[in-house]
Amino acid sequence: MAGRRTLGRRFGWLWAAYAVSAYGTGFGFGAFPLIAVLVLHSGPAEVAALAAAGRAVGALVAVPLGPWVEFRRKRRVMVAMDLIRCAAMMSVPAAFALGRLTFVQLLVVSVAVAAANIAFNAASGAYLKALLPPEDLLVANSRFESTTWTATVVGPPLGGAAIGMFGPVTTIVADAVSYLLSGLSIRAIGGTEPRPARTGTRRLRAGDLLEGWRHILTHAGLRPLFFNAIVVNGLIMASEPLLAVLLLGALGFAPWQYGLAFAAPCVGGLIGARLARPLAARFGQHRMLLVAGALRAVWPVGLAFVGPGVPGIVLVIAVQLGLVTCCGLFAPLLATYRLDHTGPDRVARTLTAWSVSSSTAIAAMTALWGLLAAATSPRTAVAAAGIVLLATPLMLPRRETAPRPELTGAAEAVDRV
Repeated sequence: MAGRRTLGRRFGWLWAAYAVSAYGTGFGFGAFPLIAVLVLHSGPAEVAALAAAGRAVGALVAVPLGPWVEFRRKRRVMVAMDLIRCAAMMSVPAAFALGRLTFVQLLVVSVAVAAANIAFNAASGAYLKALLPPEDLLVANSRFESTTWTATVVGPPLGGAAIGMFGPVTTIVADAVSYLLSGLSIRAIGGTEPRPARTGTRRLRAGDLLEGWRHILTHAGLRPLFFNAIVVNGLIMASEPLLAVLLLGALGFAPWQYGLAFAAPCVGGLIGARLARPLAARFGQHRMLLVAGALRAVWPVGLAFVGPGVPGIVLVIAVQLGLVTCCGLFAPLLATYRLDHTGPDRVARTLTAWSVSSSTAIAAMTALWGLLAAATSPRTAVAAAGIVLLATPLMLPRRETAPRPELTGAAEAVDRV
């Protein structure tokens, strides 16, 4: 952090909370499927159901959380979600120690964590918009994105080593502790946060549930970005399990080769995130949003041509490096654009609607592409995802939409130091 532009002590604590939970998540990456296989002896269908159902049901549970988060103090919501995630995760090693761990419990925990993740991210986005002036949002989002990719590079290898040394629930405990530390960091932010004002009835209305989607779908810039993000993220995530089958099965990659092929390129995410602000300052934020959004779509089709041996590993690393770098550049630009073009009275509902839609789409596309792979082959399904992705730049907004003044003046809502 030395030598960087300072965003204040309170942002430092918020960043610390983000970092510790990101590293905990990276450390615990893949822990649930591993426990399902090694401890509960679950089959492929159950493991796939654990991933898809947890995400989809968690998104459904999170739908009413958007308006609930919107009209409450955001730091309190973040602390509550951290405590919920900590308690849910700790229930797994507790049940394991007692010999009572079941597949149903893993499923319930995955749903609870998925819903809490959505609520936490909505609250943190709204709090960030209130904490910082508009000109600092891209800096903050770039730092968050850099932290995510750094944790992705470092966490999984360390987590795998910890599981090998100390047992299958080790990383679950570490992930739970990271949420507790995140909550303590958010508490350390201090200061006052006014309770969001609400007009009309205090009861939850159907309109409150739909307000986030209404804002997204009626905004000329957010609407195409929303559909683009859903399709791109869904296709990329749907291809991951198929690539695992292709590389580890038909092509005979060793597990360490598979891990290297997907871990090493994550450095590109860190590079892309660091480049977001200087490139936006030089070429314009909207132009870089379009360029990065278009470039991330051209890489995945190359994975359809992967072969065995060293050339195959090199191809996967090259394709993933290009994809991850573009994603690392695009993500903070998108997050900043979304905050700039959303009023402070609907940020939480907008971010919740976005996350719910994304999680649901990923679950649906994962299931659909699984069926396609079963009907054809994993390579064919990966190729189909890559071909469809080539058309997604057409969904990006061509015209730049300037944020209205009333959408950007929220920094005064929080007493900053």
